[in-house]
Amino acid sequence: MPSFKITATKQVILAFFLIFSISANAQDGTIYPLEAPAEPNAILLGTGGVDNQPAKETWFKQWGDPMARNITTATLTPFLPAPGTANGAAVIVAPGGGFSWLSMGNEGWEVAEALAKQGIAAFVLKYRLNPTPESLDDFTAWMNRPRTAPTPSSANSVGTSPTPPPQRNLSNQLEDAEAAYAMIIDRAKEWGVDTNRIGMIGFSAGAGLTMHSTLHSKTMKLAFIGPIYGGMGAVEVPENAPPMFNVIATDDFLFLGQTGVIESWYKAGKPVEFHLYQNGGHGFGLGNPNRTSNRWFDAFMYWLEVNGFLSSN
Repeated sequence: MPSFKITATKQVILAFFLIFSISANAQDGTIYPLEAPAEPNAILLGTGGVDNQPAKETWFKQWGDPMARNITTATLTPFLPAPGTANGAAVIVAPGGGFSWLSMGNEGWEVAEALAKQGIAAFVLKYRLNPTPESLDDFTAWMNRPRTAPTPSSANSVGTSPTPPPQRNLSNQLEDAEAAYAMIIDRAKEWGVDTNRIGMIGFSAGAGLTMHSTLHSKTMKLAFIGPIYGGMGAVEVPENAPPMFNVIATDDFLFLGQTGVIESWYKAGKPVEFHLYQNGGHGFGLGNPNRTSNRWFDAFMYWLEVNGFLSSN
């Protein structure tokens, strides 16, 4: 699998605009063509295709990170702990990319490898995406088009109710997540998974999918969730909502001073841990050089341990 690289995955969870987040230490932001990797361990989820999508799945590299777009066939790739090190916990990992591409290295494979080293069975979900221009040149132009920056919501203003943001149709992505969860349940014995300790974490758009699955799935019973630099707006918390570990940086364009989702969990009486870091920008994955957000994974592991998710009861 690719080694750790810096990425600048861009995504607004609940709006269609996309914004670049560039580190001073980042690599070349040019979009380069990339031959699709073999992905020998990827398992087809059998959830169908994407309507009005004539283009084939293609890959590119930006900021040193392998990314996939025009995904029409969802897969699940297991990253299992070394023999004798598994603790029974499992995590579905959902990369981000604005539902238009997936940051497979920075927010998928590398995170799953880190989890597996901690004894957790990790599963990278390559979910279906919205169509993008078929040619790389047209895609690059589409990526570089002018965008309007988001404005702060009045959701946190005294005496006001949160204004619902524009909603995407995530039916394909939810179906993929539900199929992934069902497959892990079905093969739990083979993969050494305790079905009562299956969680989900996601990055950017993947955080949005994690939240969407939590709020709307009728079949997934997630033990815990970890939305990492996702949308921060208030939500309607379901009665059976799991504990949440949430991470974002103050210089992330998705933050905007909002903590609505944290307040929603808190007011619903659900366990929630929130890490607001001084810096990190957007799309930092496991971390970028010299950023306070680089310790989030250690905090996540400790949170899992303290809450009993790393050992059977």
